[in-house]
Amino acid sequence: MTVKVSVVIAVYNPGKYIEDCVNGLLRQSLTPDEFEVFFVNDGSTDDTPARLDRLAAEHPHFHVIHQESSGWSGRPRNTGTDAARGEYVMFADHDDWLGDEALERMYDYGTAHDADVVIGKMAGIGRPVPQELFRVNRPRATVENAPLIDSLTPHKMFRREFLAEHGMRFKEGRRRLEDHVFVAEAYLRAKSVAVLSDYVCYYHITRDDGSNAGFQRFDPAGYFGNLREALDVVENLTEPGPLRDKLYSRWLRNEMVERLRGDRLLKLPEDYAEELYREIRAVITERFGPGVLARVAPTQRVVAALVAADRYADVRALAEWEAGIRPTGRLTSLTWENGSLNIGFSAEYEVVGAPMTYGRDGERDLLGLPLSEAAREALAEQGVDLTAPVDRSDVDLVVRHREEATQYYLPLRSERHRIDAGDEGSFRQRITARAVLDPETAAAGGPLAKGIWDLHLRIKSCGWSKETRLGAVRDDVETGRLPALTGVPRRLVLPYWTDGPGNLSLDVDQHTGKLEREAVALLDPVAGEIDGDTVRLPLPLHLAAPDGDPVRLRFERKNVGKHPADAVTDGRTVSAVLPLARLTGMRWAVRVGIPSAARGEPRWTRLPVDVVVDAGGRARVIDRHTPSNKPGSASASQKKRPARPLWRRVAGRVKRAVTGGRPTR
Repeated sequence: MTVKVSVVIAVYNPGKYIEDCVNGLLRQSLTPDEFEVFFVNDGSTDDTPARLDRLAAEHPHFHVIHQESSGWSGRPRNTGTDAARGEYVMFADHDDWLGDEALERMYDYGTAHDADVVIGKMAGIGRPVPQELFRVNRPRATVENAPLIDSLTPHKMFRREFLAEHGMRFKEGRRRLEDHVFVAEAYLRAKSVAVLSDYVCYYHITRDDGSNAGFQRFDPAGYFGNLREALDVVENLTEPGPLRDKLYSRWLRNEMVERLRGDRLLKLPEDYAEELYREIRAVITERFGPGVLARVAPTQRVVAALVAADRYADVRALAEWEAGIRPTGRLTSLTWENGSLNIGFSAEYEVVGAPMTYGRDGERDLLGLPLSEAAREALAEQGVDLTAPVDRSDVDLVVRHREEATQYYLPLRSERHRIDAGDEGSFRQRITARAVLDPETAAAGGPLAKGIWDLHLRIKSCGWSKETRLGAVRDDVETGRLPALTGVPRRLVLPYWTDGPGNLSLDVDQHTGKLEREAVALLDPVAGEIDGDTVRLPLPLHLAAPDGDPVRLRFERKNVGKHPADAVTDGRTVSAVLPLARLTGMRWAVRVGIPSAARGEPRWTRLPVDVVVDAGGRARVIDRHTPSNKPGSASASQKKRPARPLWRRVAGRVKRAVTGGRPTR
């Protein structure tokens, strides 16, 4: 059978971190004869080579190539590509891993759209990954119609014949940004690039020991020398004009300006920060004209212009002010409607605890940046003004899986509001929005997977894009925070406040045991009632479609038994006929069985009520914490005698040993 995909992995001393990578490959949905893996050991000195040799002996489609250390990833990737037989070559890092269906989905999507390059959705665990690129599937993306240039890591599929046709290889030796050079050339030469965004294909991780190669401090002169090589690729494959300026702006924005903003600059040693600044300034003045600066956001343009004017002190002063910027959000409403959770919120930037303000000059809105007069004159000389496009400010609400970092944008509608700040036309901007979270379609049209999903608010305005959690600051939304049964088969979605900060998260399909705690908070025990042999209990659930009997009820007593009862729900209560003959004369805990799609059977949760049936068969509902003999109290004979302190018990034993157990006066 023809090999569909060859996976190439450069390996150097990964230690335990290679295990996730290996396990992800072993779980692939492609059959072993449909893909192959090349681990290229680049002179590892740990026990990885022996581990890989054992792995290859067990799995014929896994191969290991040993070579002397080259110092970086370029040569081992080239070695693996030379050995590959697959129609596509997929590059992965030794400490990352693939989604279980990644190779199959990416291959099918690439062949369906005749793509030279296939990009699968990425999830960043402890590190950033592109966001806008993966909002939607893009079957025929180009650098002109999609933000491809935001994704320059090599973790993609490339048609092998395409690489051979253009002689494309990674630059070798100890260096930086060899992936930028390679991927930028691939984008500009490809006839078609396909972006698969509805399935997480690649998990890009930060090691807990902080030893990822890309996170190590670099030599600024060498780094920006390598960056110039990526710019050379763009220059060689494009004509002067808007497209080239657009592509150049990616490096200006991400690799230069953002390194000189806020805490990212301030946390660097002063001498290193100044060296970094000098190298960045050299590239800006050599390679970037006004057209490139015009392509970045207003606040980024200000920093770039200050660098070009060689005003390092002003760059640093601006960074100190920007370090105080915080995004804030307020949860204003929370309601279930037809199986969807409607989430209302407001968002605003603050600076050192006070709302961010903007100025006004005639018809223009202005950035309220704390710039010196000399800095403002330097900006004016370069044609850079402080116009603030606040009418384009917006927000996103993202639901993100806590463990896997999979995330999805929620559909929302937003409005921008100007609030008078009191100083001659100055104003604040607040954005209000309403998002809709349908647990059955939120995952790119499919259901959210079992687990904890956190809600993250992102505010985008004037070149600031910052994220915060939602829910810690909130109006009175408690009545709308019901768990809900949704989907077929049924599963529970539980909105809850996180411990400590009190942010809003969702427990999907009873990943934790939080339902019992929430039931105590949401259910009024005294609201239960009994009519004859029928018990009716309040149910703290929203049912998306309360047809049938999605929940079950049972009565249980330790060392006695468990007795199920046929239950009927109407969305807010659960009713059941009591098996009185089995319950008479005892007190029984009440558990409700909530469907779990993952378990295939109900998960039982105790309700904060008990049912007591006396000897005559008469039943009543009581709070589970009420003593049995009399609601609210207990007789002296039934009260549990408190345990004596340890020292008293020890003293008693000593006394009895001395006296032989005889009474003493």
